[in-house]
Amino acid sequence: MSHKEDSERKKRGSHPTELYAGVPQTCLPIVYHPDYNITFMGLEKLHPFDAGKWGKVILFLKEEKFLTDGNIVEALEATEEDLLVVHTKRYLNRLKWSMVVATITEIPPLMFLPNFLVQRKVLRPLRTQTGGTIMAGKLAVDRGWAINVGGGFHHCSGNRGGGFCAYADITLAIKFLFERVEGISRATIIDLDAHQGNGHERDFMDDGRVFIMDMYNRYIYPGDGFAKRAIKRKVELDWGTEDSEYLQKVELHSEGALNEVRPDIIVYNAGTDILDGDPLGGLCISPQLSGPEVAAGRGCCDDFLV
Repeated sequence: MSHKEDSERKKRGSHPTELYAGVPQTCLPIVYHPDYNITFMGLEKLHPFDAGKWGKVILFLKEEKFLTDGNIVEALEATEEDLLVVHTKRYLNRLKWSMVVATITEIPPLMFLPNFLVQRKVLRPLRTQTGGTIMAGKLAVDRGWAINVGGGFHHCSGNRGGGFCAYADITLAIKFLFERVEGISRATIIDLDAHQGNGHERDFMDDGRVFIMDMYNRYIYPGDGFAKRAIKRKVELDWGTEDSEYLQKVELHSEGALNEVRPDIIVYNAGTDILDGDPLGGLCISPQLSGPEVAAGRGCCDDFLV
């Protein structure tokens, strides 16, 4: 959807949504729901992507006394009307075919399952995570920062999914803010997942309101040359990049990106696939490396969404 279409939608008025409902001040701006986790007859284990990692993160944070059930914001599932802010009706209809979902998630046996099961066991969790990202966008404006424990589906654009990403939650979160929140008109995406974020890049290709910095392993999926044209600060890494080189590049380029424009919102996509031993990322970052890449941008913007 273009900038012009956004303006026309704004004039007509936005659709009613529950995703911007008020959140009690007793809650931290951390969004999660147990439905994020995908478990169905072990099929989720046929892909190296850990489809239950979100629950593990929350369990760890609870065990370390950082969180309780009472101070987490419970994510809501994005409705079809919510999704249509970015996605085409045709694309959403295609997700009613199990073969299409099997291709997007790279789990071939899904094509043999009735679509109502695929919707319930695979797509509903992804829609709930997508709702969580949209909610976290509003929370970041209200509180100054927010985290969605799930989401980050950066391979999905408005009319195309892939790489286990069926819904364009990053694009949706930004578009919702542009349409609904006064004073939010410029966004910066800092994408530090090991893979190129070709979904949001395709969506914001000609949108001058969005500045994209993307740092990724140049040799792995998706290798989307067309989408790379949308990247304002491109940092391509080699196989086996280690801590010192990685951190140096993060600090240099994130600071540079935030000096080029002063955004109203920063969306930071923090992929864990940069860690040494990850089966997909091909990088060698130690678990001890944490925090500085985020801190580099915190003073440059009032609102910060992870």
